[in-house]
Amino acid sequence: MKLSEFKFNLPTDLIASEPLPNRDDSRLMVLNRRDRTIEHKGFRDILDYFGENDVMILNDTRVFPARMYGNKEKTGARIEVFLLRELNKKMRLWDVLVDPARKIRVGNKLYFGENDNLVAEVIDNTTSRGRTIRFLFDGTDEELIQTLNSLGETPIPRELGREVMPIDDERYQTVFANKIGAVAAPSAGLHFSRELLKKLEVRGVNFAQITLHSGLGAFKTVEVEDLTKHKSESENFEINEECCMIVNKAIENRRRVCAVGTTSMRAIESSVSASGMLNPATGWTDKFIFPPYEFSIANSLITNFHLPESTLLMMASAFAGYDFLMEAYQIAMKEKYRFFTYGDAMLII
Repeated sequence: MKLSEFKFNLPTDLIASEPLPNRDDSRLMVLNRRDRTIEHKGFRDILDYFGENDVMILNDTRVFPARMYGNKEKTGARIEVFLLRELNKKMRLWDVLVDPARKIRVGNKLYFGENDNLVAEVIDNTTSRGRTIRFLFDGTDEELIQTLNSLGETPIPRELGREVMPIDDERYQTVFANKIGAVAAPSAGLHFSRELLKKLEVRGVNFAQITLHSGLGAFKTVEVEDLTKHKSESENFEINEECCMIVNKAIENRRRVCAVGTTSMRAIESSVSASGMLNPATGWTDKFIFPPYEFSIANSLITNFHLPESTLLMMASAFAGYDFLMEAYQIAMKEKYRFFTYGDAMLII
């Protein structure tokens, strides 16, 4: 397929800039692929679609405060440094994005904190905005992480059109976030409150947890018209034995297996056995899913309403069917559904 096929005019006022008062206050659009019907619900109505021994696959990644601001040596220019991932703990090397990038060259030093108590040296250019930096820090590894956490802020997407607020510290994490390592929240999971999870559990729904740490791929735009030529960034993921046992049992018993979010879907589709079952795995995936695609594990998907030309939109369309999903998006805009990270949800069954 072509990139231009995923272009549509999204009114900016439909991009949700802030979370609703309660996580499960969101609206829910339900797409039934077999009947080709669309229902308009509230997210709490998710209870009506899952029952005994169905499975929800949750991504338990935790977002760290990845966005920092430093000052360039000599000039004092303010530079945004977005931490992507630690490359080498011993040498304290990190993969980062910088803005404005044109001002940052190899050999430059950046100073962080009111008393310049943290210094970083740029040692390599990786992409137009990407850099490898080395933190010059005398303390322990734990003290460095504490310092980074104290200087960093919650990395909400720039598309929200505002600065970070105190509420983001809580609401840009899922209630089941556990393993720190992501720079973007798995947004489909943000709709689940602890109360709603408990009600699903009482209904007999089982939860299988995977981990996929969203990195640079969450921000990379598709720049080629021919989607087969797009290269996704690798992201670290983990699927353990317990998760596989829960999911595979549901597959064998023909129960509903729901990937909560595109990150969960990408992880499970990166570790499928020849017989169509889920395998344990730890490693990196650069899997890019777009139509047409044959899914192996999940038979339902919870996802948000995504931005035009995004890889997340492409994956959702591969699962729902391109024509059906684009029809649903036109209806969503007409019905004023809220889009993007803090927006409303879609269930595709």
